[in-house]
Amino acid sequence: MKQRHLDADLRGGIIRLANLYGRYGYRRVTALLQAEGWKVNRKRVERIWREEGLKIPKKQPKKGRLYLHDGSCVRLRPCWKNHVWSYDFVSDRLHNNKKFKMLTVIDEFTRECLTIEVGYPMKAEQVLEALSKLFLERGLPDYIRSDNGAEFTATKVKDWLKKLGVKTAFITPGSPWENGFNERFNGSLRDELLNGEIFYTMTEAKVLIEAWRKHYNEVRPHSSLGYKPPAPRVLVNISPEDIPHFVATPLRSPYPQIEH
Repeated sequence: MKQRHLDADLRGGIIRLANLYGRYGYRRVTALLQAEGWKVNRKRVERIWREEGLKIPKKQPKKGRLYLHDGSCVRLRPCWKNHVWSYDFVSDRLHNNKKFKMLTVIDEFTRECLTIEVGYPMKAEQVLEALSKLFLERGLPDYIRSDNGAEFTATKVKDWLKKLGVKTAFITPGSPWENGFNERFNGSLRDELLNGEIFYTMTEAKVLIEAWRKHYNEVRPHSSLGYKPPAPRVLVNISPEDIPHFVATPLRSPYPQIEH
């Protein structure tokens, strides 16, 4: 009886993820189930996938819609740096099965990942703290796009952004593809790092995730950027002639000299 309930729950989970991520096949759905804690292999998911008649729908024309807080729709794409940011959460577990969350923030024009804040819990206060640091370092975006999670729709977050002049853009509930830039990034994060690493401590998770973020920004080729990274490292060659010569002078003590 217990196994029958587990099978029904697994089948429901597969259907839920297939509906939620319309362009994902059974391979990616398997990875998502495993990330949620399911001990299931790809063949089992494929069998249920075929039994339920699940298929990947044909690609639809890109619309590039941006939904504002009042429900209106502005058809635009990010046109410059700091034009549109997007943020979302990703969840994972430590080796001891303790759950933690990651807040990912993307500049949609440059494709650069501005930060991945790791912790638990992650609530509106942590969102405000992360955005405060980014605004000081990067300046203010014109828009910030997100789903309708409680951390993003909290009154304190919306009022604070409004006071700063940053427009909130909430996607239609149940339509994660409208936050496509961040969804794709989070998919890469899970596919390239989370699904292949075992984190034993929160500190280890933070270190490895930050290292991956830097690699993503500085090294990893991005197809939409002509297979160049979003923020490549810049190495400056300096010849010896360009280095100014300084005359070494003895340091003077800041304390008064005492004569004996």
